Amino acid sequence: MSTAPQAAEAQGVAAELYYLAPGSTLNRRYVAPGAELNTGRYEPHRVFIRNGRLREGEFSLDTHGFVLAQHRSAITDFHDLQVVEARYPQEVVETVQRLTGADLVVLLGWVLRSSGATSASVQPPASDVHVDMTQERAQRLAAALYAKMRPESPPFRRFIASSLWRTFSAPPQDWPLTVCDGRSVGADEGVPNVLVRVEQLPDPREIPAQLPEEANLPAAYVFAFNPQHRWWYFPDMTREEVILLKFHDSDHSRAWRVPHTAFRDPGIHAAAQRESIECRSVAFFL
Repeated sequence: MSTAPQAAEAQGVAAELYYLAPGSTLNRRYVAPGAELNTGRYEPHRVFIRNGRLREGEFSLDTHGFVLAQHRSAITDFHDLQVVEARYPQEVVETVQRLTGADLVVLLGWVLRSSGATSASVQPPASDVHVDMTQERAQRLAAALYAKMRPESPPFRRFIASSLWRTFSAPPQDWPLTVCDGRSVGADEGVPNVLVRVEQLPDPREIPAQLPEEANLPAAYVFAFNPQHRWWYFPDMTREEVILLKFHDSDHSRAWRVPHTAFRDPGIHAAAQRESIECRSVAFFL
């Protein structure tokens, strides 16, 4: 009996990722407690997502823009929001400093996500190909944070805005995270997707063409399909593993940003609901 199908499956999986559709011009992401709405038009593209387990020790922040690392958290219940708020941020600071070698790490906050039930404190997985900050947004944010934290200090040399991502549901998860090799992404790729926080999602039929001060709102990048994108994932992640992925690195001689998204793994038929926590930060090199 041929082993070719099993060998191909071990190398990766073909799955649909949602890219920005051509001609999508009104691109906003409305976020309400437990719910999200993208006004942009997205379309599925079937891509091959490589199994990073086969090259687990080869990925690096400088070369690929992401890295898989081991970290055992002291948090036993990530649904206990008070405990997470009190204890997890310091774990993130220490882990980001260890993985980047930065001198100073400033936290931006954390988000719980679930492919099952959501609530005021739990968001659904983000299913579009995106990077959470535009270059302009990252630069403005880093400058403001550093001025606040070190007002009398000399300027920083470099900064990395990133997310430390961890799943805490049992493997295999139904909507794992996939990350794109930063070297396969062109510097001119990406369209701003404005972030609008609301108490209740608007009626999609009543979205205004313009918002007051829209140019000053936070924005992410969303991406059109590019067959050159090289995708990776790490199947069967456990709560003792984390992925650190870049939103923006001010040093563009290295991999400086990583498009990413959740995807439905078509090869898993008895998967657990994905539950995860991501903590965003800015790391400064002085």
